[in-house]
Amino acid sequence: MGDSSIGTAELPARPGRPELLVVGAASRDIDATDARGWRLGGTVSYAALTCARLGLRVRALIGADEQAATADELDDLRAAGVDVCVVPLASGPVFENRHVDKVRVQHVHAVSDALPAAALPVEWRASSAVLLGPVAGELRDEWATALPNDCFAALAWQGLLRELVPGGPVEMQPLTATPIVRRANVIFVSAEDVAGGGPPLSDLIRDDQELFVTHGDKGALHFRPAAGARRVRFMPPLPPRPAIDTTGAGDVFLAAYLAARLVAPQLAGTADDWRLDAIAAAAASLNVAVSSLRDVPGVRDLCEALLTRQA
Repeated sequence: MGDSSIGTAELPARPGRPELLVVGAASRDIDATDARGWRLGGTVSYAALTCARLGLRVRALIGADEQAATADELDDLRAAGVDVCVVPLASGPVFENRHVDKVRVQHVHAVSDALPAAALPVEWRASSAVLLGPVAGELRDEWATALPNDCFAALAWQGLLRELVPGGPVEMQPLTATPIVRRANVIFVSAEDVAGGGPPLSDLIRDDQELFVTHGDKGALHFRPAAGARRVRFMPPLPPRPAIDTTGAGDVFLAAYLAARLVAPQLAGTADDWRLDAIAAAAASLNVAVSSLRDVPGVRDLCEALLTRQA
């Protein structure tokens, strides 16, 4: 349906609330404090719920193993207005977050089957904007051509950079410009996920692509095209908060940025596009102060955080 070389789409005007398709596998994150022994996670879960609470019309194509498919958290997504389509996976990603000397190390309990593009409902294939949110390499190259040429695409790149072997820690693979990377309009990755090395970022992304590199409580860098060059903006946490749980913070950052951009596309590429970054930073800062997917921020939370910052 598309061309992997197409990645410069402008956001098309649609009546009513902006629409977003979110795609990826839901992970199960080991958690001894949960009666199930795990809680639902993954970019698709955090991003879909965040964008719905920020006012978007969200469709979520979620790959899930047998246990994840029955998770109560999916009902939270539905209650927030997310149109959920669950694709059964024989094996879904299962992670355990361990902290060694205050450094998070992810261990792999199970890897993920591929989430095929053919599973996308026909009526969802004309989406105007999509967030590709892999966590375990489950989105393969076919997704680069599974969407319309004019679809605005965001990518959580780190989910394509992980080498997963059950029973061992997550190992980072070198950065590679796969067809999905080349297709994306805006790309998100964390500083810890570029540890696998690879060519310079400038050699991997097109001049017209945007890139965010998040770095926990140190803030984020936004690389953006400007007048034939590339400019870099630093955005600190807004406001900085003591972290209770950093799980999902990067996913909330990218979801909030994308929601803001879809709501106010006229700001992108202007002198005021820092406002979009500020919303993302505030949302991520709020998220580290909670310990549950259910508590991702909404519009009121963001407004209070941003107003407090201005006070």
